[in-house]
Order: sequence, then C-alpha cells, then structure tokens
Amino acid sequence: MIELSENKIDGNSLNGLSLAFLGDAVYEIVVREHLLEHGSLQVGKLHKKTVDYVRASFQAEVFDFLEPLVDEAERGILHRGRNASATHIPKNANAIEYRKATGVEALFGWLYLEQKTERIRKLFSLILEHFEEEENS
Repeated sequence: MIELSENKIDGNSLNGLSLAFLGDAVYEIVVREHLLEHGSLQVGKLHKKTVDYVRASFQAEVFDFLEPLVDEAERGILHRGRNASATHIPKNANAIEYRKATGVEALFGWLYLEQKTERIRKLFSLILEHFEEEENS
C-alpha cells in the first residue's frame, strides 16, 4: 500500500464526501492488490472482479458488516460519510446503498490520512473472510 511520508491533511477536519473522495481510491487500491496477490488473470477479468468489490451495493453490505465491529471513532466516520449529502447518485445504485458506500469509503480515507494502514488491511481482511465465507455457504 502507498505510504504517506508527511501527511499534512487532518482527516478529522474533512467532511464525509472529501474523506470518501480519497477513500474511494484507497479502497480500490486495496482491492486491486488483493486480486493481484491471488493469481494472474486477464485484465478484463481483473476489472470485473474489481467492480464486484467496489460497486455501491457491495459496499453497502460492507457498511452493515463493519458498523458493529469498528470502534467509536471509526463508527463516527462511517456515519459522517453515510450522512453526507451527495448531489449525484449513480444509476446502478439506490440512495441508501450509495450513502452507505460513501460511509465505507470515508472510513478508508480517514484511516489512510491517519496513517493506519494496518487497520485498513485488518478491516479488508475481515471483509474478505466474511463475504467469501458467505459466498461459499
């Protein structure tokens, strides 16, 4: 994962949409790293699998899974992202899914700004374990 040498952005001072703006990229990098770690696939298949993880409906499920697992500060960031007022909702998501997805992205952005990369990896590992187990049952 990309590490920041000198982070000068205070994640606590940013609104939910700004955190989600960064968190979208952080989350996608973690997804792409995961996919590349688990074998070589054609680029088209990598893209399809990436979309499965980053689509709003999946991230909304991730929100519901993570909410009871995270600490109070992290839950506050999840809610700050979820409660942010987005002006545009993609056609492939409903408003509730999109807001929850924004919450997940805000959390990943905030953790990145706080330089908590191990926490990012731990949460993503829990996500994978939960949803891969669910998929296999």
